[in-house]
Amino acid sequence: MSGNTFGTVLRLTTFGESHGPALGGVLDGCPSGLDLDESLIQAELDRRKPGSAGVGGTARKESDTVRLLSGIFEGKTTGTPIGFVIENADQRSKDYDRLRDLFRPGHADFTFQAKFGLRDHRGGGRSSGRETACRVAGGAIAQEILRAEGVSVLAYTVELGGVEARVLDPEGAQQRPFFSPDPEAPARFEERIREVKGQGDSLGGVVEIQVLGLPPGLGEPVFDKLDARLASALMGVGAVKGVDIGSGCRAARMLGSENNDPISPEGFLSNNAGGILGGISTGQPVKARAFVKPIPSIAIEQSTVTSSGEAATIQVGGRHDICAIPRIVPVLKAMVALACADLLLLDRRLGRER
Repeated sequence: MSGNTFGTVLRLTTFGESHGPALGGVLDGCPSGLDLDESLIQAELDRRKPGSAGVGGTARKESDTVRLLSGIFEGKTTGTPIGFVIENADQRSKDYDRLRDLFRPGHADFTFQAKFGLRDHRGGGRSSGRETACRVAGGAIAQEILRAEGVSVLAYTVELGGVEARVLDPEGAQQRPFFSPDPEAPARFEERIREVKGQGDSLGGVVEIQVLGLPPGLGEPVFDKLDARLASALMGVGAVKGVDIGSGCRAARMLGSENNDPISPEGFLSNNAGGILGGISTGQPVKARAFVKPIPSIAIEQSTVTSSGEAATIQVGGRHDICAIPRIVPVLKAMVALACADLLLLDRRLGRER
């Protein structure tokens, strides 16, 4: 069983490494007749590409230009596999030569060596965050599938380095730095980044994702719950260490009378469930939060070992983001779109038209 494919009906398989010639993927299961061209995919990739994160971003410059190889004819999907490629252009593999025999703390170096017996030390190979460009490309197509069904996905930053966004304006967040739902938060986010960057350290954050217009009845009641699918989709992104649905972990400290969502003839009166009950969508906005760890590549000296088990110290440095936010926001949006589009198509295959 391959760990490089996501989905059941709508299946995204990705390939490529951070310092290889190219990244790419194949999206299978997309319905025919969908309007699609490279510009729709490119718009999402431009939100994630290196150099787009401002003061806290990597110095690596990649255009992340996508090229569609198959599955499109005269601007419409044909129903056959959609192949795409994104070429790497600004690799500096020699920067990693000194790390060839060192395990970087917080990275997958140690575990890749344990699993495969060898590893690509140049930027982490398949474990690099660069692989997520393929998910954004696939997710852009999934968003078009959802849009045809009246469903939209929004993602925005609610916290960065312990600094919270106070005003929630998800729509406006799409045009603001850091995908901030608070007009005043970007300045505070940037100040925090500058502070930590000067210390040679890094930051994490919290991203909220909403799915609007998802019909009730989506998801299975036991092993294939909608919230389980979303958690899997979000936790499959390397920097994500936790996922909340609705009131999430806060529900453990609430009373049942506080956490339950009362129902009236007009509908639900609150949404602590995050739009999901019993693993099935309620028709309310689906709300999830992803908790993103700090970037592990830092300039501060850390203890580690060599590949032969000898004690060593390491300062990673190099061209790295200080925080995965904002570049991870389009990635998380893409993964939620892929999960929801997959379940919609699964329902269609099972004859459950909504």
